[in-house]
Amino acid sequence: MYYTVTKKRIFAALLFVLAAVLAVCGCLYETRSVQAAAHKKELPIYNIKTNEKKIAISFDAAWGNEETQQLIDILKEYNVKTTFFVVGAWVDKYPESVRALAAAGHEVCNHSNTHPHMPKLSQAEMQSQITTCNEKIKAITGTAPILFRPPYGDYNDNLIRTVNGLKMYPVQWSVDSLDWQNPTPQQIASRVLSAVKPGSIVLFHNGAKNTPAALPTVLKTLQAEGYQIIPVSQLIYKSNYTIDSSGMQIPTFLTSSQR
Repeated sequence: MYYTVTKKRIFAALLFVLAAVLAVCGCLYETRSVQAAAHKKELPIYNIKTNEKKIAISFDAAWGNEETQQLIDILKEYNVKTTFFVVGAWVDKYPESVRALAAAGHEVCNHSNTHPHMPKLSQAEMQSQITTCNEKIKAITGTAPILFRPPYGDYNDNLIRTVNGLKMYPVQWSVDSLDWQNPTPQQIASRVLSAVKPGSIVLFHNGAKNTPAALPTVLKTLQAEGYQIIPVSQLIYKSNYTIDSSGMQIPTFLTSSQR
């Protein structure tokens, strides 16, 4: 017995094969989609969602120290408390400045021990960088930091999980003054003031030569506009929040329409 091969039968067979191929591809796509959804990129806090006019100003201290006391004096004049993210090696070199910051009411937080590119380290090395700096800060201020800012703003999933595992909050910034590039004071102030909005975290550096000259304009303008300037730990939410794909921390009590 045999069958006569016709064009109709050949066409039907090809359709069957094509359908099978498409089904397999569909399964593979679905599997990959599920895998992609399962891997959610870990993010630090860049800013927060809030309807209140409040922001945080922060300074990174890793190298020099020439401007620190001047910054403390300016902040005192405007009755502003901020957050200084300090490197452990900087703490070793300038313990009196750390004491002065704490005495002035600023929070002193963790910027690693030696300022490495953290994603290049093992998890054990990451933990050592963070805990060693914490110990140095606590030995001088009496308070262990709860905030960590990655050097160079460089992070990966492993680092964020490590920070979270140490019961700390990883923090970036949403407004960059770029003061380390030594623009003019007017350029620094303009850049910051044009970008600030409720919930912003602003980045300055303690060793940038033109920051002290720009800071009064920034503080005076923001206060005149009704902004409350507070330390980072007082700005962020400690629980019941999510972090969206942009790094914005959103409290769970906000409804979808409010977001």
